[in-house]
Amino acid sequence: MFKDFSWSGMAAGFVAVLIGFTSSAAIIFQAAAAAGATPTQISSWIFALGLGMGVTCIGLSLYYRTPVVTAWSTPGAALLITGLAGLSMPQAIGVFMFSAVLVTICGITGLFARAMNRIPISIAAAMLAGILARFGMDVFVAMKLEFALVLLMFAVYLIAKRLLPRYAIIIVLILGTVFASTRGLLKFETFHVALATPEFVMPEFAWTSLLGVGIPLFVVTMASQNAPGVAIMRASGYNTPVSPLMTWTGLTTLVLAPFGCFSICLAAITAAICMGKEAHEDATKRYMASVAAGVFYLVAGIFGATVVALFSAFPKALIMAIAGLALFGTIANGLTVAMSNEKQREAALITFLVTASGVSLFGIGTAFWGLVAGGLAMLVFNWQWKSTPSSNPFTQATPEAMHDKIPASSSQSPHSAQRKLS
Repeated sequence: MFKDFSWSGMAAGFVAVLIGFTSSAAIIFQAAAAAGATPTQISSWIFALGLGMGVTCIGLSLYYRTPVVTAWSTPGAALLITGLAGLSMPQAIGVFMFSAVLVTICGITGLFARAMNRIPISIAAAMLAGILARFGMDVFVAMKLEFALVLLMFAVYLIAKRLLPRYAIIIVLILGTVFASTRGLLKFETFHVALATPEFVMPEFAWTSLLGVGIPLFVVTMASQNAPGVAIMRASGYNTPVSPLMTWTGLTTLVLAPFGCFSICLAAITAAICMGKEAHEDATKRYMASVAAGVFYLVAGIFGATVVALFSAFPKALIMAIAGLALFGTIANGLTVAMSNEKQREAALITFLVTASGVSLFGIGTAFWGLVAGGLAMLVFNWQWKSTPSSNPFTQATPEAMHDKIPASSSQSPHSAQRKLS
């Protein structure tokens, strides 16, 4: 394990955690507040989530020797902001445990794995590229916020990618932070150090909350997080067994739910950072990037709001730029794989466009609908219409096909049979 350590992998793990916390930590606070959580309970939520993500990232990555990155369900947290309104904290904990049990059942029975194994690699790669396209474009959108900072980071990326490709993201992150500091863009006014305090809450189960919030939380987590997470693993060339991942993430959520862990699931965007070439040139050693991410998640959980405040000190433009630059290679690889099969190219294109559009219906994220649209297109384009040879001139057998059906015991030679067919 220590021989596989690399600074580029550690940087990829840090960037993944940085993006994960800065992009959606505020949603977690809102979801906890909707259930009437106290400041101590909100700190406990961050502790439980950080502990769960850290343990699963480290344990599963070391066991399978592949990058397995977990995260909280951001769409699930957004759902909880409205879903938990009017519920007590014990009822909210009961909802978390119920959803975790459903995820665990999917893992034990293998139902989710069988469904994911039927997704063509081109569709999975197109969905990956569609998910990440917005982050790539955000590099240039960020120039509206801090033109000099982002332009410098982009220029440094191009030069470092040419001269030191393995350490390009590290160099960009360091120089970007230094430049932001000289411009007074780092905000440490609200930064403070404090350890998180875990608080156990006895769950309470009510059918109305389990059906009204628990099942939607399960569906959103599976459709908007786990499905894209598996697709990104497959598109990146990793065939890690899915069912054990579902089982362990479900059980981890179940154990930590009384402390505020509402969902531990497979990551999508942050996983792509740890699975790209920027993490390591050797694909067999990229698992150390997810191990590093797990360590950073543990630290984030232990220090709770302190780490959130630290990450919040970075300017938004820097976060947007570093995320997009770190994903350039993954986006390019995803598009290459998606368009490589000519028969599946148009279905893959539809998947990419729907996913990149950001459309969200019925509380389910865009990645799921991109998968649905691409699957339907694939079905239409490759549907085999049943008809008799006489009624469909396009399906009439060719001489070559008829020749293949001639019995081996026939007294005729293949050449004479073919002449008669002609």
